[in-house]
Amino acid sequence: MPALIGSPWYLTLSLLGIVVTLIIWWRCGKPPQGILLIYLAGIGGGYLGAKIAYLFSEGWLHADDPRRWMYWISGKSIMGALPGGWIGVELAKKLLHFRQTTGDRFAISLPIPLILGRIGCLDAGCCKGIVTRHGLWPAVPVEMVFLVIAMLSLLVLRAKKKMPGQHFHLFLIAYGTFRFGHEFLRDTPKPFLGVSGYQIIALLTAAAALVAFNRRTQRERE
Repeated sequence: MPALIGSPWYLTLSLLGIVVTLIIWWRCGKPPQGILLIYLAGIGGGYLGAKIAYLFSEGWLHADDPRRWMYWISGKSIMGALPGGWIGVELAKKLLHFRQTTGDRFAISLPIPLILGRIGCLDAGCCKGIVTRHGLWPAVPVEMVFLVIAMLSLLVLRAKKKMPGQHFHLFLIAYGTFRFGHEFLRDTPKPFLGVSGYQIIALLTAAAALVAFNRRTQRERE
């Protein structure tokens, strides 16, 4: 992914995404005490998760490449950012003894910065699809369409007050499942018995979110 280093739009749109997310968080209602620290923990966990996911999925494949540092510095993944941010938020909430649910705030604020990030991918020329008999698969535009659908679905759930407290779990289940299937059409290394590291992370993320969804549902029934 060395192209990312030379793409000022990628960095600009990523920073814009953080600002947009913060604005949406605040507009979702009066922010409770400590929410800013939780938000920052989510951002930090997201960036760390994005880097770890890249290194696990393909960064190690460049160990003998003379340009390896360029790959390692620039490489990152949305698929790692989501669970990383989730872990960061949960750890911060435990440290702060914060008991309110924050998932719905995260869920409603995620699609827009993710879409902005994918626009940056288009500019950088990364995250391409495989070559099919019909031409190059439009991996980035397809994911952007998925994110738009996800955003509209979350807005409907929020407007109708359906499944409160579960929106982030639902988003992770949907995105993890989508990425697992869509990854077969993305031009990424698949060294793990024909699947990529991103697919492994996607499945684990979706599974963890499903477990969290079921646990919260069970608690609400008790």
